[in-house]
Amino acid sequence: MTSFSHMPPAVELTPDACLLLDQRLLPTEVKFVPIHTAPEMANAIVDMIVRGAPAIGIAAAYGVVLAVRNAVHDAGDADCAYEYLQREIKTLRQSRPTAVNLMWAVDRMNGLLRSLVKENALSLTDALPKLEAEALHIHQEDIEANLAIGRHGAKLLPENARIHTHCNAGALATGGHGTALGVIREAFAQGRCSMVYADETRPRQQGSRLTAWELMQDGIPVTVVTDGMSGLMMQNNMVDAVITGADRIAANGDSANKIGTYNLALVAKAHGVPFYIAAPSSTFDPTLADRSGIPIEERCASEVTQIGETWTAPQGVAVFNPGFDVTPADLITGIITEKGVFYPPYDFSKDFDTVVRPQEYISK
Repeated sequence: MTSFSHMPPAVELTPDACLLLDQRLLPTEVKFVPIHTAPEMANAIVDMIVRGAPAIGIAAAYGVVLAVRNAVHDAGDADCAYEYLQREIKTLRQSRPTAVNLMWAVDRMNGLLRSLVKENALSLTDALPKLEAEALHIHQEDIEANLAIGRHGAKLLPENARIHTHCNAGALATGGHGTALGVIREAFAQGRCSMVYADETRPRQQGSRLTAWELMQDGIPVTVVTDGMSGLMMQNNMVDAVITGADRIAANGDSANKIGTYNLALVAKAHGVPFYIAAPSSTFDPTLADRSGIPIEERCASEVTQIGETWTAPQGVAVFNPGFDVTPADLITGIITEKGVFYPPYDFSKDFDTVVRPQEYISK
């Protein structure tokens, strides 16, 4: 895949495996983990070796390819291989519940698999190259969407903009370039971005570990701040715009993103600072009318109570650790997509229906 920054690829398909940049180790260590099976890919998604909604979708698409490769190797073209693949695909689909790109990519790959094998009677051996091509196409589509998002979003920013972002919505979280950071990259290239404020993003520090490291690789000015500083910063006119990514966007514009995004949107609204979401069409879910249908993943307590092996809270304390929150549409100034910028009142039930969901998609 084409690289648009100094970043190593987060996900890459090779003839023997799928290589994942282990994002748990950044920024202190750059290490690639070879993934050989669909269950390994599902575990890598759960464990956040790969993270970020678009990157998860790409990784899952490659996970389907790995499953078919192994089925061809282990079972040949036996009829039972298709049922085996359905179990593998279900495991991939259920690995993380909030990011809709995961389901979108898996359903798109499974729809093609069904069409090739069940409807057109191709052998798995003959279907495999077509499935590999489709997964690579999903990856390339995401890169192209990110570039378009960057172009559309940069136009919204004033000269020398100081941009506040949350979590990591960059090349590490996508096929390359980034959504929110794609806008920032394009704005910086145009001389329109003077500083990026990256929220630390508790409890996994995706902002301080990943966003700061990623921007520094490209020489973009970045300052790490803690999640609770946004009020003081906007009160003192230090921020010109907020841009974040999203993991799922409902038909009315309600947007799920990393926990803490809703708080940031509330502060931006209180201080008259524009708040933008940047996301590709694969992140939209027109099957959901609003935020009430978005599942919120709850993660393990150790993310909050420990840093590595060191306890930072009393052992045995109760912990509430949702991975995401949902920003209501009325707090979002605009949603930046590869198709352009959308403004309230949002209605994505038609705008992305043919793009977001292939015919085979079944909401589960």
